Amino acid sequence: MLYARWRRLLPSWIDVRPVEWPGRGARMDEPLATDPHALAWQLAAELHAQLDRPYALFGHSLGALIAFELAHFLRDRGAPAPAILFASGAEAPAVRDGSKWRLPLSDEALLKELRDLQGTPDEALSNAELMRSALPVLRADFLMCGVYVYRRRHPLSCPVHVFGGADDETSRESLQAWRQETSAEFTLDVLPGHHFFIHTQQAELLGLIGSALARRSGRSIGSHRSEDHERILRPATH
Repeated sequence: MLYARWRRLLPSWIDVRPVEWPGRGARMDEPLATDPHALAWQLAAELHAQLDRPYALFGHSLGALIAFELAHFLRDRGAPAPAILFASGAEAPAVRDGSKWRLPLSDEALLKELRDLQGTPDEALSNAELMRSALPVLRADFLMCGVYVYRRRHPLSCPVHVFGGADDETSRESLQAWRQETSAEFTLDVLPGHHFFIHTQQAELLGLIGSALARRSGRSIGSHRSEDHERILRPATH
């Protein structure tokens, strides 16, 4: 639903297509995915035929890993490379350590993780009925984080644009390590906020995404920056 809202917030020439994973929403009757590589391969098979126009991939947290694997599997299937791979709120695949999530988490451990990530309102965490339906999905997601295994391959040919939260526990070095995953340009933008800066800094994030896509499509005002660069964005003071 977060990404569905982006349709009215990004420029009209950007066609936002949220990707629904098995076990959620309209795919509720399908088993939840617990293998990140199998999920990315499945999504590549489903999406390959739809890539008849320039496209980009965006993923946040676990979604960034899935988007990264999806880009590789699409390449393996002979699909054109994305214009940009946007990876948000996630350590680079080569340096991440998800060992603490290799076993299914209890309800109590899941709730603690959600509180630590600061992305779920307290009223939602205290809603037993809501959590009863949400926790199995979240447990599968954390399990995918735990079992993910990095496989070294040829770097992607598309630019990689990474977003991080200034107060997230993900280190600057682990964000910069995404650089090794592309033979093209690399950009790192650090925004104010914790892990879910995509909520609190939504306008700034979408502005950066729109500008990056505009530059790739020749719609931008000003010159295209081809060199690697990093920016730290701070809240304005009044």
